Amino acid sequence: MHLTFTKGTGKYDHLHIERSGLPLEMIQCPKQGIIPHDMIHYAVESVVPHRGFLSLLREGQPASFLTQGDAVADAIERLVETFQAEMWSGRVSASDAIAMYEHGCAASGHAVAPVSKQEIEAIRVRIDALSAAWSNVPEKGTLIVGFDGPFPRSA
Repeated sequence: MHLTFTKGTGKYDHLHIERSGLPLEMIQCPKQGIIPHDMIHYAVESVVPHRGFLSLLREGQPASFLTQGDAVADAIERLVETFQAEMWSGRVSASDAIAMYEHGCAASGHAVAPVSKQEIEAIRVRIDALSAAWSNVPEKGTLIVGFDGPFPRSA
């Protein structure tokens, strides 16, 4: 699966999802001053072994599906939100990030998908690389990521 993020000129960036044997799909990504939400999903899901939104897309779910009811995917959504919050407000220790993630899971009534301090740090490295690459993408330019090759790359 290849994910092509296109930097939009207005309020949205765009994600095109390419999967073998399935139609090309597109998701609008509201601009938020950091990398797109689904790019953070990529950073998280390319490190942790748990299934989240992108993992379910890889398994054939349509982009319009909701993860509600999938306890692990819901927990991964909380982890993505934890990294978003950190990107907006500043980094905390890995232990504090895990505590914030666990609190988010508890507050939303979801189980926790375990994550280690080493995984937190590996996700941060991936987010830093994606952030640097995304900042170099011009409007209407693209950044391609995926689970099966040398990524990220610009097209």
